[in-house]
Formats: sequence, structure tokens, C-alpha cells
Amino acid sequence: MPDVFVLQPGQVTLADLAEIYWHSKPSRLHGACKAKVDQAQALVSSAAAGDAAVYGINTGFGKLANTRIAPADVIQLQRNLILSHCCGVGAPLPENIVRLAMILKLMSLGQGATGVRWQLIEHIQNCLDRQVIPIVPGQGSVGASGDLAPLAHFAATLIGEGDATFEGQPMTSKQALEKAGLQAIVLSPKEGIGLINGTQVSTALALAAFFEVWRVAMTALVSGALSTDAIMASPAPFRAEIQALRGHAGQIDAAHALRQLMDGSEIRESHRTDDDRVQDPYCIRCQPQVMGACLDVLRQAGRTLEIEANAVTDNPLVFVEDGSIVSGGNFHAEPVALAADQMALAIAEIGSICQRRIALMVDPVLNFGLPAFLSPNPGLNSGLMIAEVTSAALMSENKQKAAPCSVDSTPTSANQEDHVSMACHAARRLLDMADNLGRIVAIEMMTAAQGVEYRVPLKSSPQLHRVIDRLRQDVMTLGDDRYLAPDIERSNELVRSKGFLDALEPTALPTMELNR
Repeated sequence: MPDVFVLQPGQVTLADLAEIYWHSKPSRLHGACKAKVDQAQALVSSAAAGDAAVYGINTGFGKLANTRIAPADVIQLQRNLILSHCCGVGAPLPENIVRLAMILKLMSLGQGATGVRWQLIEHIQNCLDRQVIPIVPGQGSVGASGDLAPLAHFAATLIGEGDATFEGQPMTSKQALEKAGLQAIVLSPKEGIGLINGTQVSTALALAAFFEVWRVAMTALVSGALSTDAIMASPAPFRAEIQALRGHAGQIDAAHALRQLMDGSEIRESHRTDDDRVQDPYCIRCQPQVMGACLDVLRQAGRTLEIEANAVTDNPLVFVEDGSIVSGGNFHAEPVALAADQMALAIAEIGSICQRRIALMVDPVLNFGLPAFLSPNPGLNSGLMIAEVTSAALMSENKQKAAPCSVDSTPTSANQEDHVSMACHAARRLLDMADNLGRIVAIEMMTAAQGVEYRVPLKSSPQLHRVIDRLRQDVMTLGDDRYLAPDIERSNELVRSKGFLDALEPTALPTMELNR
């Protein structure tokens, strides 16, 4: 296959995962993984044929772990496990996220600590290559013992049960496999539990949200710089010396980006003197501190997710070094849940400071000479009045969604699984929050561009005018009132597709990796 990304479990970076997510890059396990996978599978086969009880291989599951399964039934045991756990409900997860979860599962299985056959790994890879993607309901995981229900729906497709898409078209899994020229696989001992124990769905959701939010956060730095010029605020608080005295990397990076974006602004130069304002509001002046703190939180969450993506998170684990098969708790998704909760706080805060800048710019008492609601004829026209209200509604919704999920454990499975992470919906809600944040930033872009245009003949910086020019290709300057919802969506599309960022000349926007 052309341009295939070779997965080396334990070495896949956040940048690699972003490339896979954004570009659906074909991915395959490195062939060197096969030797250890085969060794672990031989140990499992031996345990399945032996007399000793080994959890998940010749016993029941969860509270039924003390029930011994006869050797003749261990194959049926794995199939029953998958079917019984297909209890997911709700809207299906997006196909690109399911695809990412499948790749994460490949990375986990490829470390040779699960005990599956190489044939199963090849089957998953063939499904990915031929565009057979399971239809996975989004709800039903509590994020401990892994993402049992969603991963069961993934596993069901491999055995010809449930539903899937083939080349984007929904159908039964059996039909999808047939159209792709594949056959359903019969699971061997340990393979069922190896497929459904793990945090891959929670991690895929959180990674997808991370990549989406990072892009929006970078655009929020741009919209913040544009807003600063729109109200003729001072960039002095962005000076490098101020940030260095505090020392936080995110703050230093955010301030540097703001300075680069505003470099060469005529608007800035026009009010260095004869401006009776002493200080600007915090939503302008404290951008490095607020955005920087959010970037630090996002980077730390990204590092956690990078580690988790490379982890083995099923149970029991097979250690080829000493031949042992040991039950542990790597399936517990607490690291993902906490990372998702931290990301939710950052998303809410970025939206909060963006929304305050929108409110500042439409307020004639505070916007330093701009017309009310940025309308050329306020009164007869309402201008961007309700666009600001919409941004406030989205901000408030994100604040409510930012309540932590990880603290809301509840016992399940007859108290055998008595503490759970809630990582799956902690991560899933981030996608809605990212949508809300994208639209808040989109409205700020519209508002700030309108404000800067009122400062003519003064110009903003060359960088920021590139952004305004890109916006004006899709969204006209607001004159008389018009139907604004499509304008907001067009601006949002530029936020989400990186259109505004691509309009910039190369600049020093922060990178998403945590320096380590």
C-alpha cells in the first residue's frame, strides 16, 4: 500500500497520531511485532489446554471468574463474551474515531502481552485496509474493565455479527466482510477478552478532541490578537520579560505568538501616545496567562494520551519473559478520564475569555469608539448583538459540560467492578465542547474583523490582515442587518478546517507536544 504508516508500539508520537486522525493515513503494525505476539499466543494456548484455572482463558468473566470452563467450551466462551457485551446504545461514534480506536487496538495487541494470534491482528488490519469499519454505539462504557460495550461492537464485526460500514455505506457486518472479500474470524482462547478489555475507545475519543481543540485554541490566539487591535488595546502586557518572570511555558509561548501576530500593526502605533486609558480589561491584558495555562493543561493531557495510546490495557496480561499470565488493572481508564476532565476545563476557559472579548467589542461604553454592536447604523440595525448572545449561550453550555466526570464512580457487575473511571463519556462530551468553542471563536473572528475595519485608514498587522482577507472570501463585512447564521457557520468552517491558520505566513504558534 502507498504511504503506509508503520506502527511501532511504544514509539508512536502525538504527531503521528494526529497525522493518522486528520488524514486517515493507512497504518500497519511493524513486522517485528510478530515474534513476541506468537510467543504470547503459545502461552495462552498452553494455558487453555491445561488444568490450572487462568482468568479469561478457561474461566468466566467479572463476578463469574470462579466458574471453570471446560476445554471443549473455551472457543464458545470467547464468542459468547462478545455477543453478551454488545449492549451499546445511542448514536454511533464517527467513523474516523472508530478507525482510530482500531489502530490503537492494533498497537496494544502488537506488544505481545495479550496472547492473540497474528491472524487476528491481520484481520483487523485487513478490515482497515478495505474500509470495513464497525458501527459502534457511543454510550455504554463506564471506563473500567475497559470500554467493554463499544469494543464488543468492534469485535462483533470481526466475527461477522452486528453492523458495519463498507466504503462508508452501512450494512450488516457479514455483508461488509463479504463485499470486502474477507471472512469472519473464529476467536481463539483469550482473544475475545483481549479485544474488549482496553481503553482504546475512550482514548480515541480524547485524542480526537485534543486534536480538534488544539486547532481551535491556536485560532483563538489569532482571534485574540485581532480583538486586541480592534479595541486599540496595548500589547505591552505581552512583553517577553513579563512572561519570563513567571516562567510557565504556555504563557511564554502564548505571548510570543501574540507579539508575532501583531507585529507591524499601524493601529498599535497610532495610540502609543495621547491615549488616556491606563489598563485594558483582563480578557485582553491577561491573554498570555489564561491561554498559556490552557495550553499547558492541553499539552499535559496530550502527553497522557500519547502514553495511553502506546499502552497495553487489557487483562490478564501475558509475560513471555517468564511465562506468567497475570491479572491486573491496566484496563482502568482513570488517566484518560482525568486528562479529559482537564481538557474540559481548558476548553471552557478558552471559550470564556473569547466570549468576554466579543462582549467588549460590541459594547459602545467599552470598545473605544466603535459603534454599538459594530453596526454602521445602530438602532435601525442590531448588528452583531445576537451573535454575541449566541457566543454567551455556547460559553455557558461549555461551563456546564466542564463538570468533572472522573469523580462520578459507581459500582457495577455485582460490585466486582466497584470503582470505575467514566472516561468514555468524559472524552465523548469534549467533541460537543469543541464544536461550541469553534463557534465562539468563529464569532470572535467576525466581530474582531468588523472592529478592525472601522479603524480604517489605519491597518492591523500584515499577518492579521491575511486572516481578515481570508474571512472576507466567505463572510462579507456587515452593513445592514442580514441573516447571520450562515455567516457564523462559514466562519466556523474556517476555524475547524484550519483555514484561518493556513492564511498566516509561517509564524511562531505553539506546538502541541509537551517538552520533555
